[in-house]
Amino acid sequence: MLLAGLHAFQFEIMRYLLLPALLFFAFNPLKAQKHVYEDLLVMYVDEKYEKCIYKAEGYTEKDDTKRDPLPFLYISMCYHEMSKLEQYQLDYPKAGRDALKWAEKYRRKDKDLEFFHNYEDYWMSLNTAAQEEGENQMDDPKGASRARQVWTSMTKYYPENPGPWLMLSIVQYKNNLTKDADLSVKEFDKALKAAGNIGTLPLDQRKLLKSALIRYADYQVSKGSRETARKYLALGKDYFMDEPDFKSTYNALN
Repeated sequence: MLLAGLHAFQFEIMRYLLLPALLFFAFNPLKAQKHVYEDLLVMYVDEKYEKCIYKAEGYTEKDDTKRDPLPFLYISMCYHEMSKLEQYQLDYPKAGRDALKWAEKYRRKDKDLEFFHNYEDYWMSLNTAAQEEGENQMDDPKGASRARQVWTSMTKYYPENPGPWLMLSIVQYKNNLTKDADLSVKEFDKALKAAGNIGTLPLDQRKLLKSALIRYADYQVSKGSRETARKYLALGKDYFMDEPDFKSTYNALN
């Protein structure tokens, strides 16, 4: 009883901390969006995910709100939370995929990034789940198609994140989509250059980047392109050499 009461108290604290934040961003004169969506926030914080999705979908269909980004974001956030809870697994087996799909739709609506950076904690959580799914599918002989979907989604809702571009290129190369893969590598190069110092990337992005560099190097070695493998692995030398998996791959090539 004591723990339950404490949980409820903490839940109320979180609600009242989040509500003012959303109100601030909604009424900020720099924002184009007129609606507050306090109702969606309350349902999300109260863990009424199905109800929140239903209400948000209504907003995405109404003429006066269908261009607003936040309802799309709330749908993604709800599906992401549902994907982690056993109680939704039967009725929503694709909740994780839906979270990515609606994140893509959100990004298309928020072209000017009016709200995007206010939700960095969410992107970190979604990126982490997507990386696990994408890598698991890459390791599954039958998972190539799903892996490509995951990395494609990540490049669409967060194109500034370098790692997914390189992961996507690997899957594309393996599926003989050479032109697409070459373009993905170019987008990776562009995103990494724009990011600047790898050490300043969020932790989830650094983790994915390290894994992508290792996998890309391994793929290039398998195709006999050791120089290309060295070139890309060297990008992470100053940041990942303290980590055994990166160090062993690097030392094996040099």
